[in-house]
Amino acid sequence: MDRKGGPSRKQGAVGRLLDFAGPRKALTYLGCALSAASMIVGFGPYVCIWLVARDLIAVAPDWSAATSIAAYGWWALGFSVASILLYFAGLMCTHLAAFRCASNMRKRAVEHLMRTSLGYFDTHASGALRRVVDGCAAETEGLLAHKLPDTAGSVAMIAGMLVLFFAFDWRLGLACLVPVVLSLCCMFYMMGGRGMYFMTKYMESLVKMNKTGTEYVRGIPVVKVFQQTVHSFKAFHDAIQDFTRLAQDYAVKWCRTPQSLSLTVINGVAAFLVPVAILLAPGEGDFGMFAANFAFYAIFSAVVPTAMTRVMFMSEAFQSAADAVSRVEGVLSAPVIEAPSSPQAPKGNSIAFEDVSFTYEGAEEPALSHVSFEVPAGSTVALVGPSGGGKTTAASLVPRFWDVDEGRVLVGGVDVRDMDPHDLMDRVAFVFQANRLFKQSIFENVRAARPDASREEVRAALHAAQCDDIIAKLPRGMDSVYGAQGAYLSGGEVQRLMLARAILKDADVVVLDEATAFADPENEARIQKAFSELARGRTVLMVAHRLSTVRNADKIVVLDAGRVAEQGTHDELLAAGGLYARMWADYEQAVSWKISSEEVA
Repeated sequence: MDRKGGPSRKQGAVGRLLDFAGPRKALTYLGCALSAASMIVGFGPYVCIWLVARDLIAVAPDWSAATSIAAYGWWALGFSVASILLYFAGLMCTHLAAFRCASNMRKRAVEHLMRTSLGYFDTHASGALRRVVDGCAAETEGLLAHKLPDTAGSVAMIAGMLVLFFAFDWRLGLACLVPVVLSLCCMFYMMGGRGMYFMTKYMESLVKMNKTGTEYVRGIPVVKVFQQTVHSFKAFHDAIQDFTRLAQDYAVKWCRTPQSLSLTVINGVAAFLVPVAILLAPGEGDFGMFAANFAFYAIFSAVVPTAMTRVMFMSEAFQSAADAVSRVEGVLSAPVIEAPSSPQAPKGNSIAFEDVSFTYEGAEEPALSHVSFEVPAGSTVALVGPSGGGKTTAASLVPRFWDVDEGRVLVGGVDVRDMDPHDLMDRVAFVFQANRLFKQSIFENVRAARPDASREEVRAALHAAQCDDIIAKLPRGMDSVYGAQGAYLSGGEVQRLMLARAILKDADVVVLDEATAFADPENEARIQKAFSELARGRTVLMVAHRLSTVRNADKIVVLDAGRVAEQGTHDELLAAGGLYARMWADYEQAVSWKISSEEVA
């Protein structure tokens, strides 16, 4: 085990995979043993065929003298039935373990994601995560339920083949062994170093297509509005092209020749067996026994393609499973919000940034650098500044979407890292610009903020958030399911529902990021009224580009390139004549701009 409590990376992929099955891991071993036994027992009918051929040749042409043929037939039937029963029993065991393994993989991944910092989901698309959590777990089912017992059976089959090849006539057995060796060499060539590299790239391309495909589907309304094609979504188009090129190159340039050679030799064992038999036949003293041996090998050679095909699919399944379990482990290694051993309770509702610096993973420049400001309890502080200045980053550090690299973010005088995460979430309500509604009723969407709320409390929150007109136009009011039966909302209306959630939560601290980002003038006016209700008696930290929404804030903090450029009230910043004053001048000019008839002409 590693220091995080997960399976060691040095452990084999199958071993790490079986760890997810828990106590049912033993069923996998039992199933593999039964499958191997099934294959060994399955050789019985071939031996019975050899015995029949031997007895018939020995008494020819007086066939009636071969009195044991019926017994051999019954023995062959018994071996066949026993082989089938053992194989089905083995598959039953491996399926039970496989289903538990896949279920545990999904559960552990989802449980871990529930404890992961929310910022992780900003850098990992939902489509990619779904592919890992659901798709990779599904791929491992096939390996554990079928491929692994078949692998055990294949190993037993190959071992049994080697024994039988040399049990009757080693010369004929060696002739049958040659195509097996050639086929294995071809498989190792295809599945070797470059084969492993291909499987890794193949899985990466599937994840990429899933991710970009999800983004494309969500953007279809934009495509339809502007009459664009798939080429307008270059990432999705490129992902499809990359996958196509990868699969074609591997199949045509790398696998075509060795695969053709492998299939030719394993399906043409007779081409090796017959010439050897012709060369050996003239020198045989006991031709009858030699003929019986040849009959056995001619019939038994039909097992060779089956065994080699299983080995080929076994290699592919192991490569796929190794990549799948690595990706699931990647999700399980995502950073989580750790609860302190001795959590502290905040004393008040103030917010303070003390010399905070933060850099996103993989970024070269810090998003925030030595940022310090305070939001006194019960006040409203606005963050403004040019795009990319760090406003949203600063807002996301308060509910601990990310943990700072340096400095401290305090709520009620306590570092958010020293608070119980559940306590922090209970104290902070947030409304961000990227909001989504669940495919549930409006009532359930709003009540998600406080599941024990009554219908009256939800209705009051909707009223306070200026949502009465939204409820009135929906076919079933609060019980209308979003996205069904005409229950569609504009961006500004969704934003008001998000404010209703925040009002219902009744948290002491509110973080707003671009509260009017998707609002038209009418919706913006309603949102401002809802915001006034939400901000009453609470500590509010808000991010805004529309400077009209922050004019009455108690304090305005201007962020530029991740640093605090200036801070103060609206009037103080205008008098200072700095960055905010220039932004305000640009804003007033934009508001007063209009198209004149002379310009149109």
